[in-house]
Amino acid sequence: MEVLKFEPLLTPFVWGGERIAPYKGLASTEKHIGESWELSGVEGRISVVADGPLAGKTINEVVKEYREELVGKHVYAKTGDTFPLLFKFIDAHKDLSIQVHPNDELAARQHDGACGKTEMWYVIAAEPGAKLYSGLKTAITPEELERRAADGSITEVLACFEVQPGDVFFLPAGRIHAICSGCFIAEIQQTSDFTYRIYDYGRLGLDGKPRQLHLPQAKEAVDYKVYDQYRTEYTPAQDEEVELISCPYFSTSVLDLTLPYAKDLSEIDSFFTVMCLSGSGMLEVDGEEVSIRQGETVLIPASADDLCLVPNACMKVLTSFIPIL
Repeated sequence: MEVLKFEPLLTPFVWGGERIAPYKGLASTEKHIGESWELSGVEGRISVVADGPLAGKTINEVVKEYREELVGKHVYAKTGDTFPLLFKFIDAHKDLSIQVHPNDELAARQHDGACGKTEMWYVIAAEPGAKLYSGLKTAITPEELERRAADGSITEVLACFEVQPGDVFFLPAGRIHAICSGCFIAEIQQTSDFTYRIYDYGRLGLDGKPRQLHLPQAKEAVDYKVYDQYRTEYTPAQDEEVELISCPYFSTSVLDLTLPYAKDLSEIDSFFTVMCLSGSGMLEVDGEEVSIRQGETVLIPASADDLCLVPNACMKVLTSFIPIL
């Protein structure tokens, strides 16, 4: 089957900015666009194929039709007709809420068998002094979490990081976190939209009403352990594949290319995505050529064997698939 591109799903938020549309080459002048969902199987927010013979079909319809040919045997056996990953661009003009996501066990119990939400961030751009929160720097109890959420002191116990382009953070379900103003981020995550807000600075949503908090759920979801390291360390390299994250839900690498790069896909038994962060080029997939440019995400079916990424001068991409465990 062919390589697929999708229509982006642009979502306004009270904290959103104005960078996503021009970054993606779109004409939209709507403000407060906080997220562009590039590829999503989340119910109610399902991506639609943009062009080609399958244009107009949702990604979940395509999964249901092509099954293992699209997503791979081991992936289909685990996740069925729902596409298992969600890819986003996030533009934070203001601080996002302090939040946490449930793990698979808690999500299944609280949300009718749904999966949890483990995710990762890759910082594309950051204004001077931009920061984010990831994890606890001080041990707290559920009771203290609730008290600090009420009095606004919750950020005092969170690990805070000033960020630069290329920074990577892995966020397993249960880790308290928040993207702050000035960050422009690529996010890869499980197909889930369950977010438990802990603290939201007392602000109103775009509808003029206070945004809902979810403290009872959050208290149960939080991983209260303090870890030594929250930022993912890696050594950047040009014209080489550099693995960033490998976990049961996804394996993601970065490629900073000035030369063509060939990859054998025949043994991974998974779909393969290419998320273009900057530049442009071509993807040559089993003899098929597909253009790709900054802001686009392309889905390569599991049936593909050979991939060559050919930059126009230069191109930086994130690649992802679901590993066999």
